[in-house]
Amino acid sequence: MSDTAAVVAAPTSTSLMANAIRALAMDAVQQANSGHPGAPMGMADIAVALWGRHLRHNPTNPHWADRDRFVLSNGHGSMLLYALLHLTGYDLPIGELKNFRQLHSKTPGHPEVGITPGVETTTGPLGQGLTNAVGLALAEKMLAKEFNRDGHAIVDHHTYVFMGDGCLMEGISHEACALAGAWKLNKLVAVYDDNGISIDGKVAPWFIDDTAKRFDAYGWNVIGPIDGHDVDAVDAAIAQAKTSTDKPTIIIAKTTIGKGSPNRAGTAKAHGEALGADEIKLTREALGWPYEPFVVPAEVYADWDAKAAGAAAEGEWDTRFDAYAAAFPEQAAEFQRRMAGVLPKDFAQVAVDAVIEAHTKAETVATRKASQLALEHFTAKLPEMLGGSADLTGSNLTNTKAATPFRLEADGTPNGGRHINYGVREFGMAAIMNGIALHGGYIPYGGTFLTFSDYSRNAIRMAALMKQRVIHVFTHDSIGLGEDGPTHQSIEHVASLRLIPGLDVWRPADTAETAVAWTMALSNASRPSALALSRQNLPYANKLQLDEISKGGYVLREPAKKAKGVIIATGSEVQLALSAQAALAEQGIHVRVVSMPSTSVFDRQDAKYKQSVLPAGLPRVAVEMGVSDGWWKYGCAAVVGIDTFGESAPAPVLFKYFGFTVENVVDTVKVALGVAKLKAPKKR
Repeated sequence: MSDTAAVVAAPTSTSLMANAIRALAMDAVQQANSGHPGAPMGMADIAVALWGRHLRHNPTNPHWADRDRFVLSNGHGSMLLYALLHLTGYDLPIGELKNFRQLHSKTPGHPEVGITPGVETTTGPLGQGLTNAVGLALAEKMLAKEFNRDGHAIVDHHTYVFMGDGCLMEGISHEACALAGAWKLNKLVAVYDDNGISIDGKVAPWFIDDTAKRFDAYGWNVIGPIDGHDVDAVDAAIAQAKTSTDKPTIIIAKTTIGKGSPNRAGTAKAHGEALGADEIKLTREALGWPYEPFVVPAEVYADWDAKAAGAAAEGEWDTRFDAYAAAFPEQAAEFQRRMAGVLPKDFAQVAVDAVIEAHTKAETVATRKASQLALEHFTAKLPEMLGGSADLTGSNLTNTKAATPFRLEADGTPNGGRHINYGVREFGMAAIMNGIALHGGYIPYGGTFLTFSDYSRNAIRMAALMKQRVIHVFTHDSIGLGEDGPTHQSIEHVASLRLIPGLDVWRPADTAETAVAWTMALSNASRPSALALSRQNLPYANKLQLDEISKGGYVLREPAKKAKGVIIATGSEVQLALSAQAALAEQGIHVRVVSMPSTSVFDRQDAKYKQSVLPAGLPRVAVEMGVSDGWWKYGCAAVVGIDTFGESAPAPVLFKYFGFTVENVVDTVKVALGVAKLKAPKKR
């Protein structure tokens, strides 16, 4: 060898581990001809530091209760997570990586909980993974306070989140991170992949935030910027973060997107498209990775394999839990029940008692108050219920005697309260609740006005996609709120929420229907629910039976003689339908009244039941203070609804103005039955 010949150092174990991620990411994206190779290639060294040296997890048991939680908030970089899960020993064979982004594979385009073993939350909509992580960390902190005892720490884990520029640009990141600082979530560690590139190119022209100062202002520890390609530096930063006793930590890691690619690294071209065969060949040469696509040498697999260490960590925890169970058997059993998501054995009786009490008292109250009455029953018996409101507690009525305000003690530990003041952060609240539900141990519910469900909508959709038991309490559900006007009056919101697959929307008419709505929301462990509740008082609608309320729609009142038609109503309009039924009867026109508090639940009933409620051949008229579109699917001859925005005026004035009167419903039914002609609409 000549004196001037270059000396190339042999690759280290850590560089080989990182390059395995890079190779798998670019190979999978190339094979799919779709995906995002840049983030996995740029974050590979960060992943080596965390997953190779710090993360406590057991690939053979992804659901171990005290595992560290890991969230890839920049979910478009999913091949980073899939590579890590495969390499460390989860049930994700190489064949699944080869099927990246293909139908029914375990490697969808973005990580999906319940599809891929080891994925803690579904990410993709940027900023929400970070916010889920805040919920995960909050649940850990609260459970630790509730269940740990001196010398027995059975809840003691960290939540780690990787995030990119896009996550920090999303407004929800502000909502979530401000709360994380206020809650002193010291076991939350976020690593910011600061590569300065997004789809549109270098972010400098439109993203000039001083991230360090921003997070310092939130009350976070700030480490960095550090070299995100220096595994030892990242390792040291994570170790430092884990020593925090009173603050969450952000590690700002400077990286190069698409690192290793000679012509794409550091550019937007590496972000969201396959590198191409020629560039991959050059990248293999640049990385010193001579292996064929999807081939990882045995020694690299051995370096990554976490099965033995994971089993040992879980085994050590099992020993500690056994000691805890011996000392505190009731608490141990309760912890196991709560983490399994199983309701208490007496829940059915608790629910029956709540419904019967509502029926017996037959109170005239707003359904938001009916919701609070039901919550008084359930929160007293279900310690896993964790409530809250986005700065509208006194209006949403989500607080109860058992669910006192959540606060921190002087030492930073939770005070045992179970009602969270989220502040004016509807979107953040919804996504944090998703994280709480994903962690296990709690059933989260939170309130705001129905019209502000628009702010929360994508997190509600994500809860449905993830099949999580999250309960949204939406009050002030119609023009019935009156003078606040069209900005606050929900018109399209109930119908819009009904369109979300997997979400049960309840619009109860009285105290009994509200208690049933809560019973169903709590009982269904694989669906989120939304309760649309009135501001105005509603009289109780007497019922011959209660059990059919849970079917989503039922015959509330039969006429004295054979029905010639059906009025379908929800919520506050049920009383209007009953009054119209009585007025029609005086004219010799007999109709059935059907209350349909949940269309989605009713739609899941069998054909025989649905036919018994809505018989074929009987004309149907729906009455609801909202857009009419959704009701036509029931074969309605007419809909008394609102297809404009509201107005600002007292509620009784608005009801008359928009046609929610007995007279108008009677006239509409008569036209539908063919016993009257359509009147010309009144000029407004």
